[in-house]
Amino acid sequence: MLAPTSLLAALGCFVAAAAAHGDHDKQKSMVAGPLESLWYNTLPGDGGTQADSVFSGISTFGRLPYRPCLEHKDINYDIAFIGQWIDYHHLFFPLLIGKVAGLTYPGRKGAPFDTGTSYRPGARFGPSGIRQGSRRLNLYGGYNVPLDTNPFNSWATVIDCGDIPVTSYDNTFALHQIEEGHHNILSRTPKTDGDKKGPSLHGKTLPRVITLGGDHTITLPLLRSINRAYGPVTVIHFDSHLDTWKPKVFGGSPSEVASVNHGTYFYHASQEGLLRNDTNIHAGIRTTLSGPSDYENDGYCGFEIVEAREIDKIGTDGIIKKIRERVGTKNPVYLSLDIDTLDPAFAPATGTPETGGWTTRELRTILRGLDGINLIAADIVEVAPAYDTNAELTTMAAADALYEIMSIMVKRGPLSVMDIEPQDEL
Repeated sequence: MLAPTSLLAALGCFVAAAAAHGDHDKQKSMVAGPLESLWYNTLPGDGGTQADSVFSGISTFGRLPYRPCLEHKDINYDIAFIGQWIDYHHLFFPLLIGKVAGLTYPGRKGAPFDTGTSYRPGARFGPSGIRQGSRRLNLYGGYNVPLDTNPFNSWATVIDCGDIPVTSYDNTFALHQIEEGHHNILSRTPKTDGDKKGPSLHGKTLPRVITLGGDHTITLPLLRSINRAYGPVTVIHFDSHLDTWKPKVFGGSPSEVASVNHGTYFYHASQEGLLRNDTNIHAGIRTTLSGPSDYENDGYCGFEIVEAREIDKIGTDGIIKKIRERVGTKNPVYLSLDIDTLDPAFAPATGTPETGGWTTRELRTILRGLDGINLIAADIVEVAPAYDTNAELTTMAAADALYEIMSIMVKRGPLSVMDIEPQDEL
């Protein structure tokens, strides 16, 4: 038989356990209270917060707060990171082979495998790899010295919204999921200046969205989403490849589904009216071609070309000057960055590497040179971590490039303060 004190102690434990179970959703964080400072410390100097060690915890971009934005419509932000992992460019080769062999694919427009890539698959793991590579971005507080701003400690509420759920069984539906998921995040009222006039078609101020890919096909549904909010936009495209090829040239276009891939999406974007005419530019190009007509077709799609080798003659300042003169400072600008812009010595983990590219330092310098341009959204693509070194060279380079892009956005301020030329609603 229990003694009275033991009985009371047991009863107390039972009551506490029952109360804890019944109020599970209302429990406070285990670190709240007098010991909170052991885990969450305000950094010395100019401020900022460091949450435990950068090598521990759940990976988000730059260790930003995670919020399940697609599950909760009441979450607001000024800049949101969103991931999606489709490896779409695998599709057209198996379809082409199937057509030659007399095979058909009734009722299916995608395939749940990566065994027929245009070169190397694996970009579906890009978002998680980039997040892993971004862990130490704010190790010392996150202040960007060249740009004189701290994107982690500013006016902006910046969060990681996780990934857009994307099917790997139907690529046509997957592109639809990406467009709708992105538009869901893009079309919300921002945390800052949500009640003020902005450059969108409806005259509203919107948040910015930075997308982690995924192969480059994702840019097509992302531009479709952007078009719904802003109309045609100017694009800065960092890449070693044009990605404006006609479907018959790139992949043979054995079907309507196969005609959309990571080498043709800008062709489709041009045909759909998603691009602002004669203001778009490629930077870092060094691909082989089917012939000179590829460059002619690229011009019809509305692009100017800056080849990677030009840096040897005009330097980073000359590259920056060409980009700024092309896109201007009045247009809403979308930035798409393929990690294969970098030379494989600096970013080996990508699907279609091309030697002769820029260094990480050169790319970051060029990105910083875009300070003051009206970036409304961005993506980074073609990071395939399976081909990276143990030192995570590619994922760190991708994270650092996004750090520069995020810094530019934060330094520019909310979209409500931008001097952007209005566009007529379509």
